[in-house]
Amino acid sequence: MKKHNFSAGPCVLPQEVLKKASEAVINFNGLDLSLIEISHRSKDFIDVMENARSLAIELLGLEGKGYKALFLQGGASLEFLMVPYNLLEKKAAYLNTGTWSSKAIKEAKVLGEVVEVASSKDANFNYIPKGYSIPADADYFHCTSNNTIFGTQIKDFPETNVPLVCDMSSDIFSRQLDFSKFGLIYAGAQKNMGPAGTTLVVIKEDILGKVSRSIPSMLDYKVHLDKDSMFNTPAVFAVYVSMLTLQWLKDLGGIAAIEKINEEKASLVYNEIDRNPLFKGFAATEDRSSMNVTFNLTDEAHKEAFDALWKGAGINGLNGHRSVGGYRASMYNALSVESAKVLVETMQELEKKVG
Repeated sequence: MKKHNFSAGPCVLPQEVLKKASEAVINFNGLDLSLIEISHRSKDFIDVMENARSLAIELLGLEGKGYKALFLQGGASLEFLMVPYNLLEKKAAYLNTGTWSSKAIKEAKVLGEVVEVASSKDANFNYIPKGYSIPADADYFHCTSNNTIFGTQIKDFPETNVPLVCDMSSDIFSRQLDFSKFGLIYAGAQKNMGPAGTTLVVIKEDILGKVSRSIPSMLDYKVHLDKDSMFNTPAVFAVYVSMLTLQWLKDLGGIAAIEKINEEKASLVYNEIDRNPLFKGFAATEDRSSMNVTFNLTDEAHKEAFDALWKGAGINGLNGHRSVGGYRASMYNALSVESAKVLVETMQELEKKVG
């Protein structure tokens, strides 16, 4: 029986993508060679890289708007450093909504002044701050669109004249936004796009070249852009699977189509949390994430029974992060509505058992 995979990352991937990827590992493009043993400079792989980059731009609606996509390595954690290396001249503004934005702030402080415009740390990051102001003289404003650990998500992005930079690692391609508002978007592949090992970076080229510091080659976006994301050996398998996943999304109808499915899954689970007296949500209602649903039992005495039920139902990866506890249902693009229904039925089963 295939598990219902609610893991926070690495994430669930479409079955057809996994099948194509497994075939490519044995025999890629009829070459009688594996995808992971051919030259990354061969036409077969260069076509993969170019297709992956163009699909990312197309799906985000950024064609012809001055943006380019890169597939780099080092995860979002390296982007925490690359962003200020390339964009921070004097000071940058950051919104602190959780563990990952806190880490991004720490890296940026190595290179310049950081203004923390607002933080939800006072309530263990269970909400998204609002009503803050962004300094007009900031080199850029950085935010994290979705917080996997705490289950919060930014619904409305601020209007600002400074470049808007966003870590979209856990909700990239999941909902419709005006992506042209952003100067730079980055996302580790392993939460909504592919396997661990590559990071998508989407850059509006005109925001680069404005810092006076010397940038090491591997940290310089311009170097990677000039080399068409092939400055060094890329994460071949991760890029290929990301390309397959992006093609799967395009064939499905793109972001508009998957957003409806994601809203259906989120509504199913949140409605049950609100209805069922045995459960309570962690995140503030107006900031609830459609990707990561965080919740707790109202009585920890039921933990053993509930854990046995969801494990018995073939559910995987439901335990919450240690900093929050409880449970976390990560419902990325490839998770089916059926899996969300199984989780809801399991929650209802606990209610019957207790009642």
